Amino acid sequence: MPEGHTIHRLAQDYSRQFAGREARVSSPQGKFSDATALLDGARLRTADAHGKHLFLGFRDADWVHIHLGLFGKVAFGAAPAPPPTDTVRLRLRNDTAYVDLVGPTTCALITAPEKQAVHARLGPDPLRADADPGAAYRRVSRSRTTIAALLMDQKVIAGVGNVYRAEVLFRHGVDPYRAGRDITPALWDALWTDLVALMREGVRNNRIDTVRPEHTPEAMGRPPRVDDHGGEVYVYRRAHLPCHLCGGEIRTADLAARNLFWCPTCQKP
Repeated sequence: MPEGHTIHRLAQDYSRQFAGREARVSSPQGKFSDATALLDGARLRTADAHGKHLFLGFRDADWVHIHLGLFGKVAFGAAPAPPPTDTVRLRLRNDTAYVDLVGPTTCALITAPEKQAVHARLGPDPLRADADPGAAYRRVSRSRTTIAALLMDQKVIAGVGNVYRAEVLFRHGVDPYRAGRDITPALWDALWTDLVALMREGVRNNRIDTVRPEHTPEAMGRPPRVDDHGGEVYVYRRAHLPCHLCGGEIRTADLAARNLFWCPTCQKP
């Protein structure tokens, strides 16, 4: 599932290609046809993101709410748009570009109050200017749940997925099984600040890189990572490989229905 930086990058891409311009809006698949009939020819006013939720704003109060889920994909291209496949849920096109949405978990036309209700049930997003890290810490500091599980709870903090969860805990030497109530305010501030920086870099580069400059392949004289997800990381999907820092074996385990990765030596209880 895409992490929050990808959704914020998509919001930027939609805005850059379509904001302020009339768009032809269609649903070749047919599952969103009633909504696209209402939106066809309207101007895209703005695009907004909160965690893993994307919102396309048309007119004054019409919003297309998109959640990609596990299988959703967005593909941009230059005009003229080719004939769409019958899997395209939503297509926007104008005289310079087109964009296709395929396989989302959610694609719904909602009102402004309904959009606000989605925001209200989500935790603060490190990539949003209105984020309140204190609100997230209040939930963390009262919980006996592991910090690894809390970071993945979108009601606590929105947009953090499996990669950022594993990597930020490693970068700060935090045992993923430490209870939330044992996270100090200073440590939470450090985790939050790091997430903001890492995720902003993810938006800029459209990929996740979490290793510090002194631990890059060039600096350490090691081969670059080869993985479909791209980016240089410390522990994510590196189970049973040696840690870049201590040489110990990276561990993996199931936690909250997701694979957890950590270094027992660098992240001591």
